[in-house]
Amino acid sequence: MQGELRWFGQVLSKDLKQVRIVPIGDVHYGNPLFSEKHFNRTLKFVQSNDDVFVILTGDLCESVTIASKGDIYHQSICPEMQRDNMIEFLMPIKHKILGMVTGNHESRIKEIDISKDISKALNIPYRAEGMLLKISFGANSTEHKEQPYTYWGYFTHGYGGARTKSAKAVKAERLSTWIHADFYVMSHDHVVSIAPDVYLLPDNRGYLDNKTGFTTGKVMAKRKMLVKTNAYLKWGNYSESGGFPPTDLEPVVIILSGHGKPRVSVGV
Repeated sequence: MQGELRWFGQVLSKDLKQVRIVPIGDVHYGNPLFSEKHFNRTLKFVQSNDDVFVILTGDLCESVTIASKGDIYHQSICPEMQRDNMIEFLMPIKHKILGMVTGNHESRIKEIDISKDISKALNIPYRAEGMLLKISFGANSTEHKEQPYTYWGYFTHGYGGARTKSAKAVKAERLSTWIHADFYVMSHDHVVSIAPDVYLLPDNRGYLDNKTGFTTGKVMAKRKMLVKTNAYLKWGNYSESGGFPPTDLEPVVIILSGHGKPRVSVGV
């Protein structure tokens, strides 16, 4: 069914000991304050490391039209060229992109879905609203030597407005209550926040308690990482006049390391 949530997966190399996921979103290419230096640094980091992969989290392009919000006269390049150039930027790393969603800026263009155009050109999975990923890599995760490690992740662009970091972070926390995953990624708010959370999961394995006649078993603690991502916009214009703080121009890096629980760092 159109719009129904489905998961997408990829089995990566058995030689990988860890996988690092870099969310790329809120690039706002076409905005005069777009930081080309930091964007290129991220792309170079992805290209230079075999264990680094990418998810595209929306607002890659500024996408201002006559009929939309935003200042069309101060865009550095028209929306059509924003789309075409973004495809060129991402083409060298297309084999490392695990999936893509759209953002509210791309949605300003009602006539066409430029995010879909980008995903089609790069031949990557696309789901506008959000994407659930199954990431498998390496080997020897269980007693079976060929069994890969597997992690689940969910990412979406995000929504709404918020002023404080806590109000922005709570959106990711809310998201994590209705989808099972090891990590959750949300963009849109241009403020990095990283919050590990723990939930309790029953272990299906158990043993018979002879005293009661019931089966009993352990409950395992599982970590989930709640991640809000950076933007590639320098401070000024709308952010400054509207009283919004500067954003971190360095991306977050989600680290999946075999038996280890997900970890997150900032910067490349």
